This record gives sequence, structure tokens and C-alpha cells, in this order.
Amino acid sequence: MLTPQLVSLLTDQALITIVVVIAVVLVVGTTGLVVARRRRGELPSATKPAVEAPETTAEPQVGDDAEEPRDTATRTLEDTDLPDTELPDSATGGTATVEKPESAQGRLVRLRARLARSQGSLGKGLLALLSRDKLDEEAWEDIETTLITADVGVAPTQELVEKLRTRMRVEGAGAAQARQILREELIALVDPKLDRTLNVTRKEAQPAVVLVVGVNGTGKTTTVGKLARVLVAEDKHVVLGAADTFRAAAADQLQTWGERVGVRTVRGPEGGDPASIAFDSVKEGIAEEADVVLVDTAGRLHTKTGLMDELGKVKRVIEKSAEVDEVLLVIDATTGQNGLTQARVFAEVINVTGLVLTKLDGTAKGGIVIAVQRELGVPVKLVGLGEGADDLAPFDPEQFVDALLD
Repeated sequence: MLTPQLVSLLTDQALITIVVVIAVVLVVGTTGLVVARRRRGELPSATKPAVEAPETTAEPQVGDDAEEPRDTATRTLEDTDLPDTELPDSATGGTATVEKPESAQGRLVRLRARLARSQGSLGKGLLALLSRDKLDEEAWEDIETTLITADVGVAPTQELVEKLRTRMRVEGAGAAQARQILREELIALVDPKLDRTLNVTRKEAQPAVVLVVGVNGTGKTTTVGKLARVLVAEDKHVVLGAADTFRAAAADQLQTWGERVGVRTVRGPEGGDPASIAFDSVKEGIAEEADVVLVDTAGRLHTKTGLMDELGKVKRVIEKSAEVDEVLLVIDATTGQNGLTQARVFAEVINVTGLVLTKLDGTAKGGIVIAVQRELGVPVKLVGLGEGADDLAPFDPEQFVDALLD
């Protein structure tokens, strides 16, 4: 028979046992729930580890929102001297700031000095020949050879020599007057009457659209980047279109140029449709109320008919939303007469409105300026005289000739 004391003791032990069992059940259940949630990736925010997601830069598809300039803090841009054929160094770490491009006036002064150093052999050679005590047939043949070697072209050379012979004979000019006569005739040959104005003025609700074309290797993409710097220095709002989708890293190269001066670059997937990207670039320029949209096109081999036809398509697609105000053909001045061949074919496919001569500092053949203008009836509007970021300036006939003769 159980005594009251024993009953009380057993009751207390039972209660303790029940409490312990309930506690164990609760602990086990909670642990299982946590484990299960961990397996499903549903940790409460308080228990999630603070791991920063790696940054990714996805290429936008054609028609999607254009890519904003990437974070310049991840790029190293140590040098402003960028070769025409090289990608600016943007793969290593470092901090970059938006650069202030050089003013147009400062650029012109520096370019003239550089042109005088690199091209002086043409002008000085002609002056040496014209300053001879006796200008016989042999001297005039040497003058003709000098001009043709400098890529002036046969017809312009014959025209210039004939005028020089007439003036030197009629005016009885000696060595002292030879420089002035040569200067006047060279300026006339370069034709200062041609309109060299860049059509980069915003009109009503649309930005000016500039299409840049040319063969790979001429410095076409670099020219687009340098031109953006020129326009930014004039306080214009610029949008870049990376429609050269066939050359590896061309879009990256252009975007790096844009980042240096805080310019937005519209791009698409590598190998994408250039016409669609050009169209998107203009659309973004309109939406942003930009002053100018610069479109870099794929380099075209002028012997490939299909590719040249596609260039015409790029222009037609752009014109569905905006007028193309300027078509600039980039020519490598070192290519000489081959540059003329390129110019002819491009002019047949698309209405070229202006020429850009790059690498003019790398050759004594400055006569290409005269030859290509005569061939197309289109003015040289810009010249590149070096690898520096600001080595691009408007072409001025008188400054060009004076630099040749300095």
C-alpha cells in the first residue's frame, strides 16, 4: 500500500520526466527544421553569412537598355598616348578619373609643330630645288618626281609644276620669292574653299549623327574615341555606338575611350548585327537628348562586296529614326595610293562627306591630302598626327602648307 509521501514523490518524478521529454522533442524538432531550411537555402537573415556577390558585367542584347559606362575604378589608364592599333590598358586594377581633353587651340598649335617636324622633307625638298641658280629641265623633272613620290598624284603634280614654271619665269622670281610662290600654289592645290565644317550640331529634337567608316587598321575606332574627346572639350553631350562587332575587343576599346571623358557607350553582343546596334545608339541618343551620336562601324575590306553592301544597310537603318549628318571615311596616310583605292570603293557604297587622315606624322607623303580630295571632291576635315589621346585636330589648309614649308 502506497503511503501519501510515496505518491507525492512519484508524482513529482513523473512531472519532471514529462517536462524533460517535451524539452527534448522541442530541441530535436527545431534542429531538424534548421537543417532542412539550410538545405533549401532559407536561412533567416540574421544567420546568413555576409558574403558579397561577385560583380558581373553582362553584355546587353540588341534592343535592350544600353550598357552604362563600367566602373572606372576597376580600370588603369596611366597613359594618354594610345597607339592607333592597340587597346587602351584597362585590364589591371587602379583608379581612373574622367579626363579633361585638351582645348582645340592648344591641340592645333602642337599638331602644327609635329607636322612641321615629320613632313618638312616635302616642302624643304621643293624649296631646295626651286632655289637653284638655274631651273633647267633636269631641275623641273626632280620637282615632279618629288611631288609624285609624296603621293600628290600625277595630274595635280603636272598642274602644280606648270603653274610654278610659269610664275617663276614671268615674275623673274629668285630664291627669295620661291617660298612665297610655292606656298600660294600649294594652298590653291589643297583648295581652301572646300567646306571643312563638321556637322555636329543638334537640330530640333534629334542629335547630330556621325557615321565613321574605314578599313581595319586605319585607326578608325581610335579616331572615334579621339573625336569624342574633341567634342567633349567643346562641351557637347556625346553618345558612342560600338557597331564594330566583328573585330575582337573593338567595343571594349571604344568604351574605354568613352570612359576617359565620361561618355556613354551603347554596345551589343560580339558578332551582333551592326545595323541594329547603330539603330539602338541613335535611339539612346534621342532619349538622352544628346548633341552628337558617333557610330563606329565594322572595318570593311573594300574588296568584299557583301560586307560593303552591309555598310549601306547600317546607314539605311539609322535613317529610320534620324538623319545621318556626317559620314567620315578614315584613311591611313601611310598607305598612299592604296588609300585612294579604298576611298573610291567607299564613295560608291555610301555618301562620304568628309575624310580623316590618320598617321600623317609617320610619312613624308603628305601629298595624299591633295590626291584624295581631288579624287572624291570631298574635303579632308580631320588629321591625326600621333598616338596621343588629343592628337586629332581640324584640318586647316594654310596651317598644313606652312607646316610643310617650316
